[in-house]
Amino acid sequence: MFTNKKKDPFFEMLSAISANVKDAADYFVQYKIKNVSDLKEFSVEMKRYENKGDDIIHELIVALNKSFITPIEREDILELAMKMDDVLDGMEQCVARFEMYSFTETDEYMTTYADYIHKCSIEIYEAIELLSSKKLLDMRKHTIKINEYESNCDELLRVSIKQLFAKEKDPIKIIQLKELYEILEEISDFCEDVADTLETIIMRNA
Repeated sequence: MFTNKKKDPFFEMLSAISANVKDAADYFVQYKIKNVSDLKEFSVEMKRYENKGDDIIHELIVALNKSFITPIEREDILELAMKMDDVLDGMEQCVARFEMYSFTETDEYMTTYADYIHKCSIEIYEAIELLSSKKLLDMRKHTIKINEYESNCDELLRVSIKQLFAKEKDPIKIIQLKELYEILEEISDFCEDVADTLETIIMRNA
Protein backbone atom coordinates (compact mmCIF):
# COMPACT_ATOMS: atom_id res chain seq x y z
CA MET A 1 0.00 0.00 0.00
CA PHE A 2 2.89 2.38 0.79
CA THR A 3 4.90 2.75 -2.39
CA ASN A 4 5.75 6.44 -2.64
CA LYS A 5 9.10 7.50 -1.17
CA LYS A 6 8.07 11.14 -1.13
CA LYS A 7 6.01 12.21 1.88
CA ASP A 8 2.34 11.94 0.92
CA PRO A 9 0.37 15.23 0.89
CA PHE A 10 -2.25 13.72 3.21
CA PHE A 11 0.42 12.76 5.71
CA GLU A 12 1.85 16.28 5.40
CA MET A 13 -1.55 17.74 6.32
CA LEU A 14 -1.96 15.34 9.24
CA SER A 15 1.53 16.35 10.41
CA ALA A 16 0.56 20.01 10.16
CA ILE A 17 -2.56 19.38 12.25
CA SER A 18 -0.61 17.48 14.92
CA ALA A 19 2.09 20.18 15.01
CA ASN A 20 -0.59 22.82 15.50
CA VAL A 21 -2.13 20.81 18.35
CA LYS A 22 1.29 20.48 20.00
CA ASP A 23 2.02 24.19 19.55
CA ALA A 24 -1.36 25.04 21.07
CA ALA A 25 -0.70 22.70 24.01
CA ASP A 26 2.75 24.29 24.48
CA TYR A 27 1.07 27.68 24.71
CA PHE A 28 -1.77 26.30 26.86
CA VAL A 29 0.57 24.89 29.49
CA GLN A 30 3.16 27.69 29.49
CA TYR A 31 1.02 30.83 29.40
CA LYS A 32 1.12 32.76 32.69
CA ILE A 33 -2.07 34.55 33.73
CA LYS A 34 -1.33 37.56 35.93
CA ASN A 35 -4.52 39.59 35.60
CA VAL A 36 -7.92 39.66 33.90
CA SER A 37 -6.56 41.37 30.77
CA ASP A 38 -4.22 38.41 30.25
CA LEU A 39 -7.28 36.16 29.94
CA LYS A 40 -8.39 37.99 26.80
CA GLU A 41 -4.99 37.56 25.16
CA PHE A 42 -4.98 33.89 26.21
CA SER A 43 -8.40 33.34 24.66
CA VAL A 44 -7.62 35.20 21.43
CA GLU A 45 -4.38 33.28 20.88
CA MET A 46 -6.01 29.90 21.52
CA LYS A 47 -8.72 30.86 19.02
CA ARG A 48 -5.99 31.48 16.45
CA TYR A 49 -4.70 27.95 16.93
CA GLU A 50 -8.22 26.60 16.57
CA ASN A 51 -8.82 28.59 13.38
CA LYS A 52 -5.51 27.40 11.92
CA GLY A 53 -6.53 23.80 12.65
CA ASP A 54 -9.91 24.35 10.99
CA ASP A 55 -8.20 25.75 7.89
CA ILE A 56 -5.93 22.71 7.54
CA ILE A 57 -8.85 20.31 8.00
CA HIS A 58 -10.83 22.17 5.34
CA GLU A 59 -7.87 21.81 2.98
CA LEU A 60 -7.64 18.11 3.81
CA ILE A 61 -11.36 17.51 3.16
CA VAL A 62 -11.14 19.27 -0.21
CA ALA A 63 -8.14 17.11 -1.12
CA LEU A 64 -9.93 13.92 -0.02
CA ASN A 65 -12.91 14.78 -2.20
CA LYS A 66 -10.64 15.24 -5.21
CA SER A 67 -8.44 12.16 -4.73
CA PHE A 68 -9.08 8.64 -5.95
CA ILE A 69 -6.05 7.17 -4.18
CA THR A 70 -5.05 7.83 -0.57
CA PRO A 71 -2.15 6.30 1.41
CA ILE A 72 -4.55 4.81 3.98
CA GLU A 73 -8.34 4.58 4.09
CA ARG A 74 -9.83 8.03 3.52
CA GLU A 75 -12.20 7.47 6.46
CA ASP A 76 -9.19 6.91 8.74
CA ILE A 77 -7.49 10.07 7.49
CA LEU A 78 -10.59 12.15 8.14
CA GLU A 79 -11.31 10.59 11.53
CA LEU A 80 -7.72 11.11 12.68
CA ALA A 81 -7.87 14.76 11.64
CA MET A 82 -11.21 15.31 13.37
CA LYS A 83 -10.11 13.59 16.59
CA MET A 84 -7.02 15.82 16.75
CA ASP A 85 -9.27 18.80 16.14
CA ASP A 86 -11.38 17.76 19.14
CA VAL A 87 -8.27 18.10 21.33
CA LEU A 88 -7.71 21.61 20.03
CA ASP A 89 -11.38 22.55 20.46
CA GLY A 90 -11.27 21.27 24.04
CA MET A 91 -8.33 23.49 24.93
CA GLU A 92 -10.00 26.50 23.32
CA GLN A 93 -13.21 25.78 25.22
CA CYS A 94 -11.30 25.54 28.51
CA VAL A 95 -9.56 28.88 27.93
CA ALA A 96 -12.91 30.46 27.01
CA ARG A 97 -14.30 29.30 30.37
CA PHE A 98 -11.33 30.83 32.17
CA GLU A 99 -12.12 34.14 30.53
CA MET A 100 -15.85 33.81 31.19
CA TYR A 101 -15.27 33.16 34.90
CA SER A 102 -12.40 35.66 35.18
CA PHE A 103 -10.11 33.02 36.69
CA THR A 104 -6.62 34.45 37.06
CA GLU A 105 -5.24 31.63 39.22
CA THR A 106 -4.85 27.91 38.58
CA ASP A 107 -4.71 25.26 41.27
CA GLU A 108 -2.51 22.18 41.48
CA TYR A 109 -5.13 20.01 39.78
CA MET A 110 -5.46 22.28 36.75
CA THR A 111 -1.68 22.38 36.44
CA THR A 112 -1.49 18.59 36.53
CA TYR A 113 -4.29 18.18 33.98
CA ALA A 114 -2.54 20.65 31.66
CA ASP A 115 0.75 18.81 32.05
CA TYR A 116 -0.84 15.48 31.05
CA ILE A 117 -2.57 17.11 28.08
CA HIS A 118 0.72 18.64 26.98
CA LYS A 119 2.44 15.26 27.24
CA CYS A 120 -0.37 13.68 25.19
CA SER A 121 0.07 16.31 22.48
CA ILE A 122 3.77 15.44 22.20
CA GLU A 123 2.95 11.73 21.90
CA ILE A 124 0.35 12.49 19.23
CA TYR A 125 2.81 14.60 17.26
CA GLU A 126 5.52 11.94 17.41
CA ALA A 127 3.06 9.20 16.43
CA ILE A 128 1.89 11.20 13.40
CA GLU A 129 5.49 11.74 12.35
CA LEU A 130 5.98 7.96 12.44
CA LEU A 131 2.81 7.52 10.39
CA SER A 132 4.17 9.99 7.86
CA SER A 133 7.40 7.98 7.58
CA LYS A 134 5.36 4.74 7.42
CA LYS A 135 6.74 3.30 10.68
CA LEU A 136 3.36 2.04 11.80
CA LEU A 137 4.32 -0.45 14.48
CA ASP A 138 6.55 2.12 16.17
CA MET A 139 3.48 4.28 16.72
CA ARG A 140 2.18 1.88 19.36
CA LYS A 141 4.55 3.04 22.10
CA HIS A 142 3.01 6.50 21.76
CA THR A 143 -0.58 5.28 21.86
CA ILE A 144 0.24 3.35 25.04
CA LYS A 145 1.63 6.50 26.64
CA ILE A 146 -1.46 8.50 25.68
CA ASN A 147 -3.68 5.86 27.28
CA GLU A 148 -1.58 6.02 30.46
CA TYR A 149 -1.91 9.79 30.66
CA GLU A 150 -5.66 9.58 30.08
CA SER A 151 -5.99 7.03 32.90
CA ASN A 152 -4.08 9.39 35.16
CA CYS A 153 -6.54 12.15 34.28
CA ASP A 154 -9.46 9.85 35.12
CA GLU A 155 -8.03 9.34 38.58
CA LEU A 156 -7.21 13.03 38.91
CA LEU A 157 -10.85 13.91 38.16
CA ARG A 158 -12.04 11.74 41.04
CA VAL A 159 -9.50 13.24 43.43
CA SER A 160 -9.99 16.86 42.34
CA ILE A 161 -13.78 16.78 42.60
CA LYS A 162 -13.66 14.99 45.95
CA GLN A 163 -11.32 17.64 47.33
CA LEU A 164 -13.38 20.43 45.79
CA PHE A 165 -16.54 19.38 47.64
CA ALA A 166 -14.58 18.80 50.83
CA LYS A 167 -12.81 22.18 50.93
CA GLU A 168 -14.73 24.76 48.86
CA LYS A 169 -17.71 26.44 50.49
CA ASP A 170 -18.80 28.84 47.75
CA PRO A 171 -21.43 26.98 45.66
CA ILE A 172 -20.80 29.14 42.57
CA LYS A 173 -17.09 28.42 42.66
CA ILE A 174 -17.81 24.72 43.12
CA ILE A 175 -19.89 24.74 39.94
CA GLN A 176 -17.23 26.65 38.00
CA LEU A 177 -14.27 24.57 39.15
CA LYS A 178 -16.10 21.28 38.67
CA GLU A 179 -16.87 22.27 35.09
CA LEU A 180 -13.25 23.22 34.42
CA TYR A 181 -11.96 19.95 35.86
CA GLU A 182 -14.42 18.02 33.70
CA ILE A 183 -13.45 19.95 30.56
CA LEU A 184 -9.77 19.27 31.22
CA GLU A 185 -10.42 15.57 31.77
CA GLU A 186 -12.49 15.48 28.58
CA ILE A 187 -9.52 16.84 26.62
CA SER A 188 -7.55 13.80 27.79
CA ASP A 189 -10.44 11.64 26.53
CA PHE A 190 -10.10 13.31 23.13
CA CYS A 191 -6.39 12.47 23.18
CA GLU A 192 -7.29 8.85 23.88
CA ASP A 193 -9.68 8.95 20.90
CA VAL A 194 -6.69 9.96 18.74
CA ALA A 195 -4.74 7.02 20.13
CA ASP A 196 -7.63 4.64 19.40
CA THR A 197 -7.81 5.89 15.81
CA LEU A 198 -4.07 5.38 15.42
CA GLU A 199 -4.46 1.83 16.73
CA THR A 200 -7.11 1.19 14.08
CA ILE A 201 -4.75 2.48 11.40
CA ILE A 202 -1.97 0.22 12.69
CA MET A 203 -4.28 -2.80 12.64
CA ARG A 204 -5.45 -2.15 9.08
CA ASN A 205 -2.13 -1.29 7.51
CA ALA A 206 0.79 -2.83 9.41
